[in-house]
Parts: sequence; structure tokens; C-alpha cells
Amino acid sequence: MSAVSWFGVVFVLGGATYAMRAGPILVLADRELPAAAVRLLRNVGAAVLSALVVTLIADPGAANRGITVAEVAGLVVAIPVAYRTRNLLITLAAGMAAFWLALWLS
Repeated sequence: MSAVSWFGVVFVLGGATYAMRAGPILVLADRELPAAAVRLLRNVGAAVLSALVVTLIADPGAANRGITVAEVAGLVVAIPVAYRTRNLLITLAAGMAAFWLALWLS
């Protein structure tokens, strides 16, 4: 394949990816979601974080490394912050701050 063909493939796939991600946002922007959907979407952040942690613990070889001290430090800080504040942004900020601090200290 020539360089022009590769660029064409990249642009087409990039456009398709953008359409799949932006499409629902643009279509649903003026509509109110049902209460059940809002209730379910509230838990997406916690579910994604849990899935990442569980897969890392269940198969550490998949990440080519085990759990590091910095990751444990981030979790140890994030869990009580999440329990007390019930705020995803504050939880992420506290967990990442502990993670980066532990990385810097190690």
C-alpha cells in the first residue's frame, strides 16, 4: 500500500471512530435521559475503575508487571475518599495524587 492509501485508511477510520463517539452525544444533547438511564450512568466510572483493577489483579501477566506500590497507594487513598465524598472527580484527584507521589518517592 502506498502512503496515500495509508493516510486514507487512517482518515476513514478516524472519521468512523469520531462518528461513533460523537453521534450519541449530538443526538441526545437536546433530550432528557430516562431516570433509570441516569441512575445506571452514575455508576459507570466506578465500574470501569473496578474492572481495570480486577483484570490487573486476576491476570498480572497481561500487563507484563504486577501491581506496583504506587498503584496500591492510589487505591488505599481513593477508596476512603470515594466512600466519604461520593464524588468521582475528588476521588480520582486524590487517588492520582497519591499514585504520583508514590511514584516520585520510589
